[in-house]
Amino acid sequence: MRTTSWLSAVTSLLATSTVAANGPNLTTIHEAGRCAIRGHCGSQSFFGSQLPCPDNDLAETPSDDLRKKIISVCGDSWAEGDVCCKAEQFETLESNLKKAQNIISACPACKKNFYDMFCAFTCSPDQSLFVNVTQTVPKGDKFLVTELDHLVSDDFGAGFYDSCKDVKFGATGGRAMEFIGGGAKNYTQFLKYLGDKKPFLGSPFQIDFPRPSSKDFGDMDTVVSDPKPCNSTDEQWRCACVDCADSCPELPKVQEIGSCHVGLLPCLSFAVIIIYSVFITLLVLAVTGHVAAAKHRQSKNERLQLLQDAGPDDDEDEGDIVHMSAGFPSERPTKQYFLNTYCDRAFSRLGRTSASYPAITIASSVLVVALLSLGWMRFAIETDPVKLWVAPDSDAAQEKHFFDTNFGPFFRAEQAFLVNDTHSGAPGPVLSYDTLRWWFDVEARVAKQKSLSNGYTLDDVCYKPTGEACVIQSITQYFGGSFEQLDESDWAEQIQDCVDTPVNCLPDFGQPLVIQRLLGGYNYSSEPITKATALVTTWVNTNYNPGAPELPKVEEWEESAQRLLLDIQHEAKSRGLRLSFNTEISLEQELNKNTNTDAKIVVASYIVMFFYASLALGSTTVTPSLILRNPRQALVQSKFSLGIVGIVIVLMSVAASVGLFAALGVKATLIIAEVIPFLVLAVGVDNIFLLVHEFERVNISHADEGVPDRVGRTLGRMGPSILLSALTETVAFALGAAVGMPAVRNFAAYAAGAVAINAMLQVTMFVAVLGWNQERVEAGKMDCVPCLTLTGKGSSNSAANMPGGYGGAPFSGGMEEEGWLSRFIRKTYAPAILGNKARIGIITIFLGLFTAGLSLLPHLQLGLDQRIAVPQGSYLIDYFNDLYDYFGAGPPVYFVVKDLNATERHRQQQLCGRFGTCEPFSLANILEQERKRPEVSFIADATASWVDDYLYWLNPDLEECCVSADGSPCFEDRNPSWNISLSGMPEGKEFISYMEKWLESPTTPECPLAGQATYGDAVVLDTKSLSIPASHFRTAHTPLRSQEDFIAAYASARRIADSISERNEGVKVFPYSKFYIFFDQYASIVHLSTALVGSALAFILVITTTLLGSLATGMVVTFTVAMIVVDVVGTMSVVGVSLNAVSLVNVVICVGIGVEFCAHVARAFSTPSASILERTPSSLLGSTRAGSAAGIGSRQARAWAALVNVGGSVFSGITITKLLGVFVLAFTRSKIFEVYYFRVWLALVIWAALHALVFLPVALSLVGGQGYADPGSDGGLEQDLASRRYRALLPDEEYDSDEY
Repeated sequence: MRTTSWLSAVTSLLATSTVAANGPNLTTIHEAGRCAIRGHCGSQSFFGSQLPCPDNDLAETPSDDLRKKIISVCGDSWAEGDVCCKAEQFETLESNLKKAQNIISACPACKKNFYDMFCAFTCSPDQSLFVNVTQTVPKGDKFLVTELDHLVSDDFGAGFYDSCKDVKFGATGGRAMEFIGGGAKNYTQFLKYLGDKKPFLGSPFQIDFPRPSSKDFGDMDTVVSDPKPCNSTDEQWRCACVDCADSCPELPKVQEIGSCHVGLLPCLSFAVIIIYSVFITLLVLAVTGHVAAAKHRQSKNERLQLLQDAGPDDDEDEGDIVHMSAGFPSERPTKQYFLNTYCDRAFSRLGRTSASYPAITIASSVLVVALLSLGWMRFAIETDPVKLWVAPDSDAAQEKHFFDTNFGPFFRAEQAFLVNDTHSGAPGPVLSYDTLRWWFDVEARVAKQKSLSNGYTLDDVCYKPTGEACVIQSITQYFGGSFEQLDESDWAEQIQDCVDTPVNCLPDFGQPLVIQRLLGGYNYSSEPITKATALVTTWVNTNYNPGAPELPKVEEWEESAQRLLLDIQHEAKSRGLRLSFNTEISLEQELNKNTNTDAKIVVASYIVMFFYASLALGSTTVTPSLILRNPRQALVQSKFSLGIVGIVIVLMSVAASVGLFAALGVKATLIIAEVIPFLVLAVGVDNIFLLVHEFERVNISHADEGVPDRVGRTLGRMGPSILLSALTETVAFALGAAVGMPAVRNFAAYAAGAVAINAMLQVTMFVAVLGWNQERVEAGKMDCVPCLTLTGKGSSNSAANMPGGYGGAPFSGGMEEEGWLSRFIRKTYAPAILGNKARIGIITIFLGLFTAGLSLLPHLQLGLDQRIAVPQGSYLIDYFNDLYDYFGAGPPVYFVVKDLNATERHRQQQLCGRFGTCEPFSLANILEQERKRPEVSFIADATASWVDDYLYWLNPDLEECCVSADGSPCFEDRNPSWNISLSGMPEGKEFISYMEKWLESPTTPECPLAGQATYGDAVVLDTKSLSIPASHFRTAHTPLRSQEDFIAAYASARRIADSISERNEGVKVFPYSKFYIFFDQYASIVHLSTALVGSALAFILVITTTLLGSLATGMVVTFTVAMIVVDVVGTMSVVGVSLNAVSLVNVVICVGIGVEFCAHVARAFSTPSASILERTPSSLLGSTRAGSAAGIGSRQARAWAALVNVGGSVFSGITITKLLGVFVLAFTRSKIFEVYYFRVWLALVIWAALHALVFLPVALSLVGGQGYADPGSDGGLEQDLASRRYRALLPDEEYDSDEY
């Protein structure tokens, strides 16, 4: 035996001598028990890593110390047998495995497979079977291995990759595969990345992994087998759901809300189209039947006529004509409505009193308004968007307050995009060595930029998670902001390496940078970084709550940074690039610019409406012919000053309303300042026109009465109509005050108050001025200069020669009693639309429009694009475009846990995701499952779970993490030992004690699980009660590129949080992201809009039915207003106006303005003027017999009378006034005004005028309710004489038997 041993030793020595003399000991023999590499033979450079020696000799028995080390790292299977590694070689392996363990230890199967492969590669006694050295280099008398083949079976490679592909690296919330596998998509890429030579941060020599089936490898064979699956049934290797998709419970499918479609059409659109089609079919059948029946009756009448004697003589014909005229009483309602009569008398007394004591009335009105206006001393405008659009008691507002209070306000972000799209065609690559040199310098200048007042720099205001370095998200931070670290020859490869393995290029603030936040405009997974067309830099600053003394400091620096970046835009342009940017203060500044621009347009719009209203009021008494024929009388008859007073009353009502609510502490908004005067002017001018036009009629019909009596009659006639419109509008606006959204609520309160006060001033102060003005006219005094009296002895134009003076009606000096508009409506328009054929066509067309409006409702988009809110030409428009186009990451989202004692084991299991006993539907597990369906969850990133990372930080295998005072791992000798079942983990006071230590531990490459940088502000500890009152779990949304995406992401986050709370009893979770506060309104805005409009319509129905005395008429008015609103909203969906808080205000306005258009026509229909009704054309009297006042003919006659009575006032008073004001808005530079005011208001005026002046009279003529006698009509000799006197004044050609 000794001889044999000696011979073997000699043989081995000779072989070694031969190798040293002839070359390296390559792997020429592949058999069990033989090595391929062993030990260290040196490095290729001074700073290089140690490389192994080629060694094809037999495996050896390790020393006891080495055996223990191998067992402690690689497992008990290494307790026996020879090995192919030496102590120094294994120490290097152990060190490298510990680095990997920090990343993959969360998944036992992945860790097991990783360790098995590299332990076998380094120490397996059968190493030569699967390792073949292919390249060496000499180093002195030794050779260094620089390349080798490592044979791994396809099954093991695939199993190894599958076990690790979903493992999360908690400190970053990213995938471990990004760090250990370079983001590999399959096992061949994974193995290649592991084997690629990386002198400083990876393998020191090249390891190739050829596929076993690629060629014949002779005696070589794979050795490592049986990879552990991550969903192993053995709890020892089973990975948690967070790190293994196959271990996760399946979440229920998400049911999309409102996804009902019939083909391409939404169900609502399909249904209304079908209903309208059925209506058209029935209408065609009805008309056809009616025509056939009419022909049958005509034929029958002709046969009967043949049986009668000769036709009537001329006297009988004349009798028929007299009958048509005398038949008027059968069309005239005779019954009075008690409430209308009471209102008429009350308003008559009010008007008579006001006109009798004009000075007292005017002074009292001014005094009351002045007292209310004292509230202006407390006037304040709310500009904070959060306080404008979010109800203070809403969930979103309370959640923001909770987040800000516990974790601090969300960071302030200053962001810049550098884009190469200044040339024609598609954008080009933005990165070049020269551009990077310049951009490094730009960022250095931003960092050094000092504020003007106090010299603050970025270092004074930035966010520092580790207390030292600022958070700057930029590719420059891969290199510490130092351009010198980039090599001109391979700068792209350097950046690409950092992109592939960000953990190897940690910035100074210690958190890896993901490429989606740094570059854009290219495919992140398949294209190199040189294809990027946009470079992104984000400076993160600390934020503070409003009122904090530190806030002005940050804003001051942002102001200086903004000026610098504006200058840098010119530098970028000179380089053929484009720079867009945004600072935290930019949006508010640009919105204020918008407001200043809007103010000029709004004022111009008001001036146009004021001027028109003042001129138009005198249109019935001052005509071009009168000015040419008698200019002196035109100066007297003018009502310009009366119009000015009417406008002043509108402004007084607005001032009083603002003062009243300011005194009550209701803050105004920019919407109130810009919209309410516009709204009240539209409403108030219409009432003024009605009063003035009615007063002109009363001057004709009751010229023998005194001015106060005539004013009383006028207000008695128009007062109930004003009451109807003012009451319905006030109630409609007041309903909006019940809404929680402050902008809508405050607007509604101010609007309701202004409309109500305006109506009260009109029936008191304005009628007093109206009477005063009439006395001036009758005294022959000039308008605007009442101290001058026009006289002229012997002149035919003098007041002395004219009974009653210049204004004494009915002998008005030859002036025309009615204007061209009134004559057109009376003679042409009203008879035309009230004909039978016209009515059928009008009803069909308007119901078709209503159907179209309803069918468009599902297509109405939600949201308010920020690009619309800023002025045209703002530098922020480019920024928002770039943000949507190039930013590859979504906004962060935090799932906040409230008042949960996570020191208890059960609560930890409800939160965690990486331990075997975590609840299947724990918070972390649900978020992980939602991440895997981003198309519905809008969750893109893995969750940064503080509870998992904290408990893993305690793992004694991570020797650089939790270290006791004596330098040993915290849980090294704990019983029970640290394990994935959570058994023996700290609770209560011990939990808090270790957590305080964890939160203070700096994050380092050796211990990336430390909590200071990542979770320093994520957990709130209560050391007294030993609980955690607040904590958050961070993830991120998918890139959100539209308002629809933001709204859907918010809704999804709400759904996920509710699901977590429902599945984990006692766990209260809510989602938070910076943008949620602005999108909370869209969770309920559709329901809110429907409820507001529905409630307003219900009140309109009740009020109109009560004041008009007819349910049928009330229903017609309500339905007409509903049609106006639907058609306006349908138009919004066509012209690109989305539904948001701004447009919701306009929807409320639609209800109010719609009522204003319709109320006067409906009131004139229900209580027609007797003097107008008797002039009904014979064609509209129908075949109604005496006493059948409710017949079809009666409704047609009353509809005609309503149009003649108030149609001109509605058209000239509100339609033209509003159109003029709206057209001025078309010239605004503000996109938001052009979209949300010009488009909506133009649609509103057009639809409201068409419905009030076309559809409503026709609908009333068909299904209108009962009519009532006008209490103001005497009905006796006086009225008859007045009517005859009125007719006597008409030109001869207008009075003929065909019409009368």
